[in-house]
Amino acid sequence: MASRSCANFLDLASGGLLDIPQTPRTLPRVMTVPGIISDADGYDSNDGDSDATSSGSRERKIIVANMLPLHAKRDTETGKWCFSLDEDLLLLHLKDGFSSDTEVIYVGSLKADIDASEQEEVAQKLLDDFNCVPTFLPHDLQKKFYLGFCKQHLWPLFHYMLPMCPDHGDRFDRILWQAYVSANKIFADKVMEVINPDDDCVWVHDYHLMVLPTFLRKRFNRIKLGFFLHSPFPSSEIYRTLPVRDEILRGLLNCDLIGFHTFDYARHFLSCCSRMLGLDYESKRGHIGLDYFGRTVYIKILPVGVHMGRLESVLNLPATATKIKEIEKQFDGKKLILGIDDMDIFKGISLKLLAMEQLLQQHPGMRGKVVLVQIVNPARGSGKDVQEAKKETYLTAKRINEVYGSPNYEPVVLIDRPVPRFEKSAYYAVAECCIVNAVRDGMNLVPYKYIVCRQGTPIMDEALGRERDSPHTSMLVVSEFIGCSPSLSGAIRVNPWDIDAVADAMTLAINMRDSEKQLRHEKHYRYVSTHDVAYWARSFAQDLERACRDHYSKRCWGIGLGLGFRVLSLSPSFRRLSIDHIVSAYRKTERRAIFLDYDGTVVPETSIIKSPGPEVISVLKTLCSDPNNTVFIVSGRGRSSLSEWLAPCEMLGIAAEHGYFIRWNKTSEWETNHLGADLEWKKIVEPVMRSYTEATDGSNIEIKESALVWHHQDADPDFGSCQAKELLDHLESVLANEPAVVQRGQHIVEVKPQGVSKGLVAEKVLVRTFNGGRPPDFVMCVGDDRSDEDMFESILSTVSGPSLPVPPEIFACTVGRKPSKAKYYLDDSTDVLKLLQGLATASSSKPRHLADIEVSFESGTKDEN
Repeated sequence: MASRSCANFLDLASGGLLDIPQTPRTLPRVMTVPGIISDADGYDSNDGDSDATSSGSRERKIIVANMLPLHAKRDTETGKWCFSLDEDLLLLHLKDGFSSDTEVIYVGSLKADIDASEQEEVAQKLLDDFNCVPTFLPHDLQKKFYLGFCKQHLWPLFHYMLPMCPDHGDRFDRILWQAYVSANKIFADKVMEVINPDDDCVWVHDYHLMVLPTFLRKRFNRIKLGFFLHSPFPSSEIYRTLPVRDEILRGLLNCDLIGFHTFDYARHFLSCCSRMLGLDYESKRGHIGLDYFGRTVYIKILPVGVHMGRLESVLNLPATATKIKEIEKQFDGKKLILGIDDMDIFKGISLKLLAMEQLLQQHPGMRGKVVLVQIVNPARGSGKDVQEAKKETYLTAKRINEVYGSPNYEPVVLIDRPVPRFEKSAYYAVAECCIVNAVRDGMNLVPYKYIVCRQGTPIMDEALGRERDSPHTSMLVVSEFIGCSPSLSGAIRVNPWDIDAVADAMTLAINMRDSEKQLRHEKHYRYVSTHDVAYWARSFAQDLERACRDHYSKRCWGIGLGLGFRVLSLSPSFRRLSIDHIVSAYRKTERRAIFLDYDGTVVPETSIIKSPGPEVISVLKTLCSDPNNTVFIVSGRGRSSLSEWLAPCEMLGIAAEHGYFIRWNKTSEWETNHLGADLEWKKIVEPVMRSYTEATDGSNIEIKESALVWHHQDADPDFGSCQAKELLDHLESVLANEPAVVQRGQHIVEVKPQGVSKGLVAEKVLVRTFNGGRPPDFVMCVGDDRSDEDMFESILSTVSGPSLPVPPEIFACTVGRKPSKAKYYLDDSTDVLKLLQGLATASSSKPRHLADIEVSFESGTKDEN
């Protein structure tokens, strides 16, 4: 039976349940509700904003990956399980980047099926001996999770293969997605068993665990959480075909730091966040950051490195030197080109063989002198595509050897068996050239290993009888579609699909002068030796600490259901505006100033009908008819629209076009801001905007009396944003000596007169009340966008001056929970209407008094209102 926590999340995420046995636990924590650990076993129940108390002061890192860095086998004599560290795995090497007193705990699965009766004993042994916490996924779940969703859906999609037909991957299967979510939940449970949430850092690895961060963030709102993707991340056009695209994106965004090998992969991820979730990113002091509900999610771009010590220790083995001599003797007089790849359809092995065939065809003189040794690692997955790739590889190699081979010469040597590390190192050390021809790959460390092995070690040189100071050379031919390509500037980069170009690259690599080979090798070796796996891990850990620096300076709220969960992180002083509280303050005061934005505040931003509804008109009429109130609508919209829509509210003040036009009530004349009276600059701006409109499909120009606005909301998100940046720079250049300012807002670029802002409107209205001898003792300002921030700031500065004996009570309120200069927030325009109705009820139920000033005003229009 599935655990309750798992079942609840699955029900929310995908509407179905899986029968998953309760995993045994080594620590007595029980999850009874998603994100809540019960106190039935002595632990205090914690909500997401109150993390568990940490124990111990030693720094700890929890590394979470699909597989633990362990070998497992059963002793044939005792029948007991025996375990040993897998010294070749990256997860084991990365701890070299941490300080010596850092405790590293690994969470993941074993490469063996452990019987349920043995799991508790094995789990305790692994924790005691290796600091490893096994997940023990049930066999059926493991199969659906790894071989199903990971290998049949995510792996092909992230390598740009769409399931257009049955031969190109399986179609989306929600049962497999449920298994993926369930497996991630079990991993999360295991992390929760061992974590000290106040102190520990959690580092999650690769595409197998992309929704795991959601479970952890739900339980511990302030957890220090990083993620690194070791595969490519596809372009938005590919990724958007995934039916659960939003759930996976939101899972990753529940991390504090997300790492990618290359900028291309990061750029694709950011584009997906922009196009599918409407999130924008910016560079913050050299670091790319996404604002996600008040949290900054940082993006790190750094390719992983190799473990220098491990490679050099293998080179120093006597077996390696012996194997090098054997290989040199076997291929005496021939130049060796080496390829080492997994057997799968993305490694481009058959394309590499075709390029070798082209080389031999075009250069008959190289026949008998060049050999391609292709070592084939065992396939990580299974399926028809792997078998077809293997069949094609063997047939192509056989054809090449039959056509261009001889009794003493095989142009292509396929090694399709488990090859020990020392033998691979020997081939690396002997090869004149290494070729990595993958059509799509996340990182691929083969070129790095080749460079280190070509450099050799003093012990290896002595064993081979080489001079210690002899020059070292290496040549690389690498696909431009692999993650390590950008960091290897001395390599010959190729398009693996261009057979002729790959053949020419191999020819060039073989025939290049030794002096140039030496220079390229030295450049590569300097990079590889200084950017090793320890450097990579240390850099990621440092950036994760920096990303989590502000965790305890903000208040956190968990919002959203199921896999849509996220944390809202805001200033400690920022809180929801209580209607009862403000109505109480409203009743106690006699002179009140109320500023309201229009779009997104009194009228929903998403509403097609922009005129106010009868409820809004009624409540505004009630508020402005109270002689103790000065009420203003402050909007970026034109005065004609606002006058027409708000005509029933005779005592309502209106500030149109961000305050360029102000009318104190319906019977008064419109006042114009004389600071912005010179509008000749519009003749310069309009032609420029029109040229960008013609070049940007989906954009348009809004012409106001005092301003011009270029909208790109309906344009392609990336292209529209790019054009907006260009337009901003263009207009700032041509308007350098004009009395106009250029501002960029949400999907707009606006040009308006200098000296015009909503903040100045608020200041003008308040100063008029001061001069009239009736300064307000209650000021409320409500708005939803960045132009309203000017009003919040202006009100605070205006009423805090020494001229007022008693400062008024101020209620600055933004619409939507987001970072703001306001002290309060309301969720949406519906909440704003409820607030205004509460104030209107208070006005209509109390006796009226004469007021010297009857004015109305609204705050905070949108940049585009």
